[in-house]
Amino acid sequence: MREKQRLKLTAKRFLRKIFGPKRDEVINKWRILRSKEVYDMYSSPSIIRVIKLTRMRWAAHVARMLEEELFARV
Repeated sequence: MREKQRLKLTAKRFLRKIFGPKRDEVINKWRILRSKEVYDMYSSPSIIRVIKLTRMRWAAHVARMLEEELFARV
């Protein structure tokens, strides 16, 4: 759980640096983007989801390799 939180925070930090500050028209000052604004601009799945999908693909790959190895020995 703690690792997930750290990954989310790191991803937010990187995205905020990439998109930079935004000029607020109402108060006429620069401000940091809010999380929702960042995620609206960057429409990609969360880092946690990407990591889980990658792990699942890797597990499936290993399972297939084990099956192929068993059939090759027979």
